[in-house]
Order: sequence, then structure tokens, then C-alpha cells
Amino acid sequence: MPFMLAQKHAGPWAYMTAYNRVNGTHASENPFLLTKILREEWKFDGMIMSDWFGVYSISHALNAGLDLEMPGTNKWRTLNLVSRAIDARKVTVRTVKARAGKVLEMVKKCAAGAPEILDGDGRERTVDTQESKDLLRSVAAQSIVLLRNEGSILPIRLSKNNKPKTKVAVVGPNAKAIVLSGGGSAALKASFFVSPYEGIVRALEEAGKREGVDVEVTYSEGSRGMSYKTMPSLDYDIFTPSGERGWIASWHAHLDDESMQAREEVYEEMLVDETRIFVSVDHPKGITKRWTMKLRGQLKPREKDCLFEFGLTAAGRAKLWVDGKLIIDNWTRQVRGEDFFGCASIEEKGTFEAKAGTKHDILVEFCNVRSPADGDEDEMLMDSNPGVRLGGAPVEDSDELMANAVQLAKDADVVIAVVGLNSDWETEGYDRTTLALPGRTDELVSKLVAANPKTVVVTQSGSAIAMPWAESVSGHIHAWYLGNASGDAIADVLFGKQNPSAKLSLTFPKREEDIPSYGHFHSEDGKVRYAEDLYVGYKHYQHRNIKPIYAFGHGLSYTTFELKDLSLSQPSITGSEFSLTVSLNVTNTGTITGSEVVQIYIAAPTTSELSHPLLQLKGFSKVKDLAPGETKKVEVVLDKYAVSYWSEMYDTWAVERGVWGVKVGTASDKLPLEGTFEIVRGFEWKGI
Repeated sequence: MPFMLAQKHAGPWAYMTAYNRVNGTHASENPFLLTKILREEWKFDGMIMSDWFGVYSISHALNAGLDLEMPGTNKWRTLNLVSRAIDARKVTVRTVKARAGKVLEMVKKCAAGAPEILDGDGRERTVDTQESKDLLRSVAAQSIVLLRNEGSILPIRLSKNNKPKTKVAVVGPNAKAIVLSGGGSAALKASFFVSPYEGIVRALEEAGKREGVDVEVTYSEGSRGMSYKTMPSLDYDIFTPSGERGWIASWHAHLDDESMQAREEVYEEMLVDETRIFVSVDHPKGITKRWTMKLRGQLKPREKDCLFEFGLTAAGRAKLWVDGKLIIDNWTRQVRGEDFFGCASIEEKGTFEAKAGTKHDILVEFCNVRSPADGDEDEMLMDSNPGVRLGGAPVEDSDELMANAVQLAKDADVVIAVVGLNSDWETEGYDRTTLALPGRTDELVSKLVAANPKTVVVTQSGSAIAMPWAESVSGHIHAWYLGNASGDAIADVLFGKQNPSAKLSLTFPKREEDIPSYGHFHSEDGKVRYAEDLYVGYKHYQHRNIKPIYAFGHGLSYTTFELKDLSLSQPSITGSEFSLTVSLNVTNTGTITGSEVVQIYIAAPTTSELSHPLLQLKGFSKVKDLAPGETKKVEVVLDKYAVSYWSEMYDTWAVERGVWGVKVGTASDKLPLEGTFEIVRGFEWKGI
């Protein structure tokens, strides 16, 4: 019940309602959720806002307790519509004042907490200090999960092996890619970024100097087009004539709100340091409803002559010129696509002959009016989700890249393959249609392993992925999306600067058919039925006795640990003030300092007449920096949340009497310690 714990312990200032209906009523106008539960039962006194464009009524939402319609360009809460609702006595002035009052209270809290932002110019800024960079790197490294380490191939160690030099092959489409985070609301501007390739090369240079080993690093993308749904980002390939990263955006008002003719004079100008520009409602104040934005920059010089392919996507309409030549027309007529929350065109592509060492002039002209498309002959003003994206890369032959990667692997002493997903595949407003990695990724990994058994795989994704090659690789770490310091963090784990201690927060299944929602992951007649019932995540795999590739909570270390001496503070508990302390000793039985996460799972009484998951994680604790041979005592206190279930019959939280089981270990499938306690009398409770 994390949502309840957030309210109980964190004291949030605001809640956001979802888009969906709950029991037939939209969350944004659901009085049971917003008033009865949140405000009355949980005593929440902050602000409640909608998700973006997630309001579906005037009076229902106001009366239910929704304070703020987002994103601010109101569709429902206009002066005219609210006044009509008041006149029709569908909502009272008192209710409107109460909703407005909560918004003003939030404004006052924010103003008191950050007056410099309130009084500032509204521009986005980043705190970019060495201290913050070190923190980003440390947190990222601690998030990496060591999934497999056969023959202790990790950490990678350089040694003088009677060869003139040690060869390390870095392979894969994600090695040099900008993979910071998921897409949509998860994506933020980055003040800097270290790619896996950059981090690995830097670490190898340092290790080579330290060990006196001559290191040669080779690189191959492996196969083009396997990692991206759209052309790769050009965030670090577009520069201004003065050398700043990014391009100059000039905004142009139109002759009037309905005109498609842009004025020549510049309305506003700014530097934009990204090539996927989601304007949303952040256009210049006072500009006409229809406007044009021109983006000018220069393409980073190529090392050799090449055919360069561009991709242009627009939630609106756009054209691309290179050195004054029209390369892509995504303006005249469009085909609808998925980007920008389903409001954009498909990616239109075009090529240009790039010359070695030459800065080619780039111009993108974008207008916030969507063009006609087949089956949709009307133009549309994109007043809420306008945006444009330019991507690109040199044209490469996929088979040649694959063959080159395999040859590099054969010639190398060790291979580091960096593969996975990115913000194209994992983003807001879009569901993945498969767990499989894109394109020929699996083929690439399998061929690399066959060419060189000393292959270490680095995967990047924010959710489960299929890995048919998982049991054939020697070493495997999962790096999620690590943000700015991705490359340095990955290198820290690969080369032993950071001993991994993270655990999987989800299950990696062997087959798509094994996932809990398989077969019913869709809606019928506008309804979604949660047919998996209580058996979500790891609970499903245990309930069905399905063995995954890697279980929930799994994560290895470069050292080993022993758990022993399990003790429960109360073998028998009477009364409603439930508290149970679980204690045990953890010993580092390996040779290097490391950290381990102790996980505590609870099993309901076998005498229960209700359906319960076999085991449920109810507590965990991380033992940090345990030296070789050192033992530390771990204590975890469980409260009533650990033994409660929601009773639909009595509309309350309930605790069953009986003998409960406790299992303790380092993963959901590695639980060596067991114990029991008895709840003599069951009880019920409400609130938090």
C-alpha cells in the first residue's frame, strides 16, 4: 500500500487524478476517491489536480473536490462555463471558492519555498556542480543490477597476458547513444551526458595507466536501425555558428490568428539545446494562435564523406533544409503517427551527401497547424501538444555492421555489448507491443557470444525485456536509465570501482506468455478487467509455479553473504497495535567490501478462507559496506500494513487471526530463513 504510506509519512502537497474511470466514474470527478477517502478518511488538506487534459466535466469535477484543471489552458473551467454552471445551480460559489482556495494555498507554499523561482524569468535552469555530478554518478552506479557473473568474469581486470596490448571491443547501438531516461514526462533536459562508450574508454585509460597495460578499444554499432523507432537524436550533433550546443529558435507571429502567413520579423529568439522540442503551451506570450518557429544550426562535421539520413516528425507541420536544399517536406500532406502523445505525423525521411570536415547549415521550419492527411482532410491548430523532432545518422549497411562487430569480438580479449531500449520505445502515452528487444539485437548478442565467450552484456530498459541469450552470456548487468552519468556509472560497476548491490524491482520472464496480464492486456467496450486479480508481479509467478529468467529481488554482488540467526520479537500477538521486529545477522563471507539487501516476505495463515498470494514482500533493509568477515545485525519492524487486506464485504482493512509465516532472504526465490508468529485475534481498521 505505498500510496497510503506516502500520505502517512511524506505529507504530499498535491495529488494528481488519473484519466481512467474507477467503478464507472472518472477519477477526476469521483467524490468517493477525492472527498470520502482522500480528504475525509486520510485527512489530506492539500491540492488535487488533474492529469493533463484529464477533466471531463465542469460541475461534477468541482463538486467531487478537483481543485485544478491542468495543464492550465482550461477547456472546462473557463469563466463562461463555470458561470453558467453556477447560474444553473449545478455548483455553488462556495464550492468554487473552496477549489480556488486550495490552489492559492499551493501557490503560497511554493512561493515561500522558492521565492527566487517565483520572482525569476521563468527559464529552466540546472544546478550543475561537481558535488551534484558526483552524486548523480554514485546513485546511478548503486542502481545497477548484476544479473549474471559466470566464472567471475566481472569485474573486468586488465593484466599483462604476454600480448603487446589488451583489446576491448565495445559493441552495440546503445554504446554511443543518448539514453538518459524514458520518454514523455520522464524526460528532462540534461546539462551533460556521458555515454557508455565514453565512460568505458575513460575507465580503461585509467586502468591501463595504473596497471601498466596498453589497451586498445574498438567499436562497432553492430547493426543499424535495431535500437530506434525513429532516427537517433541529434542533441549532441547540432551546434550554433558560435559553437554552442543546440540551435537558434526564432518565433514568428502570423498576420492574424487565422492566417497561415508568417511575418518576417522575429517575435522572440532563444537557444534550444535539444532536437526534440515539445512546445506544449510554452510558446511566447502574446503571439498569435497560429505561429511559426524556425530552427537554425549546423550539423557536426563528419569524419568522412557519407550519405546522411534525416528523420523529421511534427505535431504540426515542418520542412527541413540542408545548405539551402529542401530535404524533407512534412508540411504539404501528412500521415498520422504516434509521437507527441499521438498528435504527430509519422517520421518522414530524406538523405543528404555530407562532406568530411564540413559544417552543413540546418534549417527546420515548423508551424503549429497540422496538415491534412488521408481520411482527415481538415487542418488542425495544435494548441496543446505542438512539437517537432529532428533525428539523423549516416546510412550504414546492417549486414556489414554486424559482420564487423563479430570480427571485432573475435579479435578482442573481452567484449562489452551495450544494448536495450530507449525513450522511443518506453514513453508516455504508448505501450510496448512485445518484450523482445528491437530489430536484430538478439541476433547480435548471440553472434558476439559465439565469437567470444568473454562477452559481458549491458542492457538498458525501464521494464522487463526478453533475453533468449541470457543463459549463454558470462556476465550481464542491467543498467536501467541512469541519467547524466550513465557511462561513468556503468564503467564503475564493470571495472569494480562500485560493487553492485541493487535488486530487480520487477520480474524478467522467460516468455511473454508468462506475464500476469497475458491474454487480457486490452480493453473491451471501454472497460479494462484486472483478470490477474491479486496475483500481479512476482506473486503471479509464485502462484503459477512459473520460473522466470530473473526473479523479483534478484541481484548479485562481487562478494558473498550469509544470513543466519533469524529471530521474531513476538511469537504471539494480541490486540490491534500490531508490531513485529524481525532480526537476523548478515556476514560478508567473501573477499571484498559489499552491501546486501535483506528481504522479508510474509505468508498468510494456511487456515485462511480467503485467497492470498503465497508470499508478499513486506519489509527490506540494506546492509551497507560490510567488510570481509564482518557481521552486522539487521532489524526490520513490521506494522499492521504487513498483515492487512481489504475486505470488500465490510468495506474496511482487516487482519486475520492464525499462524503467519515469515521468510527472509536476498531475492523472492532465495529465502533460506523461515519463522512463524501467531495473531491471536483478528481486527479491523480504517484510515492510514
